[in-house]
Amino acid sequence: MQIGFIVSVMVSFLAWLPVAMAAQPSTAQETEWPKGHYPLPEEGNIIGEADTFIVKDYEDTLIDIARRHNLGYQEIVRANPEVSIWVPGVGTEVTIPGRFILPNVERTGVVINIAELRLYYYPDVKNGETPRVETYPIGIGREGFDTPLGVTETTMNIKNPAWYPPESVKREAEARGETAPSVVPPGPDNPLGDHAIILGFDGYLIHGTNQPDGIGMRASRGCIRMLPDDIESIFDRIPAGTQVNIINQPIKIGWDNGQPLVQALPPLGVEDHTMTAISDAISRLEQRNVDGVSFDYEQLSDLLALSNGLIEPLYPKPEPSNKEDDNINSVYEELTLHSS
Repeated sequence: MQIGFIVSVMVSFLAWLPVAMAAQPSTAQETEWPKGHYPLPEEGNIIGEADTFIVKDYEDTLIDIARRHNLGYQEIVRANPEVSIWVPGVGTEVTIPGRFILPNVERTGVVINIAELRLYYYPDVKNGETPRVETYPIGIGREGFDTPLGVTETTMNIKNPAWYPPESVKREAEARGETAPSVVPPGPDNPLGDHAIILGFDGYLIHGTNQPDGIGMRASRGCIRMLPDDIESIFDRIPAGTQVNIINQPIKIGWDNGQPLVQALPPLGVEDHTMTAISDAISRLEQRNVDGVSFDYEQLSDLLALSNGLIEPLYPKPEPSNKEDDNINSVYEELTLHSS
């Protein structure tokens, strides 16, 4: 009787075991990360994944879709040049450029790439935690109010800040026959939103906004704007003294499983990429080119001319089909010699 009971229990246990094991999360499965959070890659410098989205709501705009997918205005528009911004239309397939090349700088604190209109945050992690990076779309200074470049640090975090309009705002208001307020208190009319992080650069902040549709544009007076939810998520985790590195990298070079990748963004304030930026990109390509591959610099030239912000693979140089192709590659190969 007792033996029969034990056998019955064992049979039941063995029948239950596969079901229970299947219900347990596999250690091989990827951790579910919050939007904009990614584990730092052990090899290479690529995070995220490109995707597509089928519009299901006729009221959706590209800006709505961008916001839900952690993208800014320019990112979503450049990736979908044939799609209407305001009425994409039900059933339309929208490209989600959710793959990013990490900027070629030290991975510490806050890194802001103004060419990319994107902020990267490398939080400190405890022993045993997975090193990670967070990235968010931003707005930056419009032409004539350029966001400054360089390394600084955060000095103070202010919740529900008041806004004191600068002299430029007062002059513009006066030219319109209006009078700018001396101070705008916290609330829906405050352009700083509900959170502001003061930088060491005098007069510049990372702050929220009461105009979220402007994220991903050059629309501020030099400050860095973030979506309200995004700055709220990092506000309490960025203490005073955090390094902030503001850079301008319109050409980014990535590597994924040995495959070189190029992301060319429109250069700010100039029509074409500078020779310095091109030479720097070639130098970064050659630094990782341990196999001595001859890259197709004609393709690189085409990607720079397009500068649509999408990440594209760079292939080896084919046999030249005509003298013009050979000349283009020769020019870039000459730059390679000077950059090495």
